[in-house]
Amino acid sequence: MSAALIWVVSPNSELCNGLGFLETKEKRGFNRLNNIVSRKRDVVRRVVANPSGNLAISSEQLVYDVVLKQAALVKEQMRSRAEEVEDVEVKPDVVLPGTLGLLNEAYDRCGEVCAEYAKTFYLGTLLMTPERRKAIWAIYVWCRRTDELVDGPNASHITPKALDRWESRLEDLYNGRPFDMLDAALSDTVSKFPVDIQPFKDMIDGMRMDLRKSRYENFDELYLYCYYVAGTVGLMSVPIMGIAPESNAPTESVYNAALALGIANQLTNILRDVGEDARRGRVYLPQDELAQAGLSDEDIFAMKVTDKWRFFMKKQIKRARTFFDQAEEGVTQLSSASRWPVWASLLLYRQILDEIEANDYNNFTKRAYVSKPKKIVALPIAYAKSLVPPSSRNLVSN
Repeated sequence: MSAALIWVVSPNSELCNGLGFLETKEKRGFNRLNNIVSRKRDVVRRVVANPSGNLAISSEQLVYDVVLKQAALVKEQMRSRAEEVEDVEVKPDVVLPGTLGLLNEAYDRCGEVCAEYAKTFYLGTLLMTPERRKAIWAIYVWCRRTDELVDGPNASHITPKALDRWESRLEDLYNGRPFDMLDAALSDTVSKFPVDIQPFKDMIDGMRMDLRKSRYENFDELYLYCYYVAGTVGLMSVPIMGIAPESNAPTESVYNAALALGIANQLTNILRDVGEDARRGRVYLPQDELAQAGLSDEDIFAMKVTDKWRFFMKKQIKRARTFFDQAEEGVTQLSSASRWPVWASLLLYRQILDEIEANDYNNFTKRAYVSKPKKIVALPIAYAKSLVPPSSRNLVSN
């Protein structure tokens, strides 16, 4: 699925938003499908955001709706392509003079950002096909820019209206009107791959949560937050990475496993950064589970490791590992060229939990991290695991 680009370069800017796409039949079909499923999503949003502030349905049910939506989008694209092979003469893409060089420059910049801030993951992407590699870079950069809005140097100046403008920019780039060079790379990516806009919008919702919320009453609330800020990345990435042709797993089950990896990674981030978050007045831990362990926010702000804290942390680490376990089978279902970076991420993040234990659960004043020698050891292990073909047994879809 591709489209011709029209670039308008202003003398006062490297790239401006005078860029559009000549829509193809596939893109129009994509938009029709998105309109149908987005109406369903809007209904779900109204159910969840009820006046009482309580969840009318569980967070897992809400998120699974997005999983099914993305899986349906991929299946629809596969059917469309099969029909076109049979019924339509395939014509070469039309690329206007000068367009390709500018677009390659945009992707190269995304690759530079990825290499600077996610070195291990970047190395893994080099095993992918060029098209997939560039697309993953574009998604990584958009996610990083989104996260920087609330965690970066200008975070104190970010308002809900600023996030609304960022969401409008997202919608523009999905409609072929990117604002800048980095947006242009993602705009091209979503024109070629069946990546639904909803996970991107949900990530922005996660940033909105960070602006208004610093406590989570139970794990259901925390799960939704973890989905917004990290589980969404899995749903964005699987259409790019691709599912192995020999995989027998239902499409939605692979997306569910990708979601589990995102949840596991974010839970690990939370457990690693308890002290850092506390110094910012934030507690990303289930309040009801803290109370059950005989703990409160005051105990966290005191930053003392006690037996109660160790008991609480053991349960939290066990939960995070359960999500990593759920993710592992899904990784084997990905296309062979995409497995290594995902396995590397999974193994390295999982080791952070080991380091928290090695620090005697002191995540108040000690930051758990995986040492360079351990990373070096993990990479060939991840590569060996990436060579294992998909299991013959089917994944459970939910």
